[in-house]
Amino acid sequence: MPTNPVRVAIYGTGRFAQATHLPNLSRIDGVEIAALCDINEDALREAATLVGGAARTYTDAHAMLETEDLDALWSIVPAFARTDVEIAAAKRGIQLFSEKPQAMDMALAKRIDAAVQKGGVISTVGFRERYRPIFQEARRLLRDKRVAHVRFQQISHNPKPPAAAGNAWSQQVEKGGVRFFDWGVHATDYTRFMTGQDVVRAQAFLFHPEGSHTPLSSSFHYQLSGGATATLTFIECDPTGPGEEPYFKIHFDGGRLAVFGYERVELNDEVVYEADPFDPWLAQDRAFVEAVRSNDPGHLQSDYHDGLRSLAPILASWESTRNDGVCVDVEQFIEAA
Repeated sequence: MPTNPVRVAIYGTGRFAQATHLPNLSRIDGVEIAALCDINEDALREAATLVGGAARTYTDAHAMLETEDLDALWSIVPAFARTDVEIAAAKRGIQLFSEKPQAMDMALAKRIDAAVQKGGVISTVGFRERYRPIFQEARRLLRDKRVAHVRFQQISHNPKPPAAAGNAWSQQVEKGGVRFFDWGVHATDYTRFMTGQDVVRAQAFLFHPEGSHTPLSSSFHYQLSGGATATLTFIECDPTGPGEEPYFKIHFDGGRLAVFGYERVELNDEVVYEADPFDPWLAQDRAFVEAVRSNDPGHLQSDYHDGLRSLAPILASWESTRNDGVCVDVEQFIEAA
């Protein structure tokens, strides 16, 4: 195994990177954070301070890629800000960690995927919960079950934001600052992970009244490749939250399985698994570093290509909302992009 450090760059050094990936990578032995890049110079300075000031800083990602000798790129920019940077990295043979959602445009995600495939680089997408033991246990319990329906729900309160914060991208639907996009790809991915089925058809509806900066409710409907159905529901007008309702309830022939947050799994209303504290961000960062160090993607739970199968149903569903809830064939949607 090589003794040289894994040299990484962080593209996108905002609050999320500073709270997760930067501290994680600083804790992992044999990692050198060689470069940081962000167009926001304040975020760049804060990130540089966080890692001790040793990393070189850039406001131009292409200049960073041309200058630095890198093993891996952590792309942490929001989906709306994705351009051709990941493509340029893959062409240089730089291994790619792409946070989710990968892109707001299916055609761009496909171009990135093509560059990753052609470059032969190791890749993954930030679907961190695949590493969490509670979801791995749910997957194990469902392995011999004939799944009929998956229900995911996220209930929260999303009041109208103060005027001063109105320009933040996270409060603009058209830039992906909406729960059904950010968490929808998560829910889709974990539905796929637990059931072993892909989404083949998708349809969605939104209730987005005037005066609300994001939809008050979003309802997504899937048909899965094994014939099962699935619904993803996002309600953003209830200040009390979901109560004792599970995030996921999965009905199968002969019973049901429920995943309550990150705490427990119930099988036919009996607790069969209680989770210990676990940091999936750190687990995934460790796994990607090890994959790069050993040149072995087997350490990873998924790659960029597989991640398209979790992104596409959400983008197809978003297209459905713009067309009066038309049902969209996901494979055709991918091919047409």
